[in-house]
Amino acid sequence: MAGKNPIAEKIHELTDRDLTFMHVCGTHEAAIARHGIRSLLPKNVKIVMGPGCPVCITPQGEIDAALELATKGCIIATYGDLLRVPGSNGSLESCGADVRVVQGIFKAIEIAKSTDKEVVFISVGFETTAPTVAAMLLTNPPKNFSILSCHRLVPPAMKWLLSQGEAALHGFVLPGHVLTVTGLDEYRQFPVPQVVAGFEPDDILLGILMLIQQIRDGVARVDNAYPRVVNDEGNPKAIAVMNQVFEPCDVEWRGFPVIPLSGLKLREEFSQYDAQKKFGVEIKPTKKHAACICDKILRGIASPVDCKLFDKTCTPRTPVGPCMVSHEGACKIWHHYHIRNV
Repeated sequence: MAGKNPIAEKIHELTDRDLTFMHVCGTHEAAIARHGIRSLLPKNVKIVMGPGCPVCITPQGEIDAALELATKGCIIATYGDLLRVPGSNGSLESCGADVRVVQGIFKAIEIAKSTDKEVVFISVGFETTAPTVAAMLLTNPPKNFSILSCHRLVPPAMKWLLSQGEAALHGFVLPGHVLTVTGLDEYRQFPVPQVVAGFEPDDILLGILMLIQQIRDGVARVDNAYPRVVNDEGNPKAIAVMNQVFEPCDVEWRGFPVIPLSGLKLREEFSQYDAQKKFGVEIKPTKKHAACICDKILRGIASPVDCKLFDKTCTPRTPVGPCMVSHEGACKIWHHYHIRNV
């Protein structure tokens, strides 16, 4: 199959050792699975998944906080992906409260304007979505509106992964959507090859080829294989808006410990929109399901087929872990494309 694609053919030609690359984007995993990218690669080139699905890395304690807000009579507005993510006692879908699926924060604010009830938007996502949330909070939403901030920043998680050395990573395929906002600078701190890639098959293959070329040349830098969308500086206006409203904080990721300065909380001047403060809700650490290996999948040291629950006890209709819930979750992607081995 490699001969049918010139980029894949070049990858075969240049690969002379075992290599493991991690992508940090659920959309990349979906594209890799949909197009059979792994089947085009040499057997000694391995692509593993990282913490690139924002729903998957939302810890159970934050789901429990959302459920607590629902029991307090709040209207919960959220993305559809979050509905079935299991908390300690059920999910938003099964809780029986007023939970509404919205396309974004602007729709949640519309709901708040049309009711006297308290409306809480469960605000998840990386640097891609945080600026839009910040921009809407700058429009002075109604007093009955607030958010539960579950935002995360990508570079601190990459730093943690490299410090642990669990997956023996040789480089990263960087998330094109995130770097459209952030630009490249923050990623130059990491002493491994990195390439920003788009989401078409040739985009991903080109990113992998550029990583291999860096390794052969003995260099470690950030290359851009997605210049039609990503530039060096990113979107300074979006970053400025995000930083005006949010500030970094230490937070737990599902599958990870508390990672310093890896989350975003509202600055004090926007505390009236902080659902945690408004309703006295605490986000508590929780124990994971003993048999679920979502944590290992998110750290790149296991794949969905390594889990004994995959497509048995754990399915999209009856998910045990979040990786089987989100359309960016590795388990749901592998279920959808019937992947049973790599």
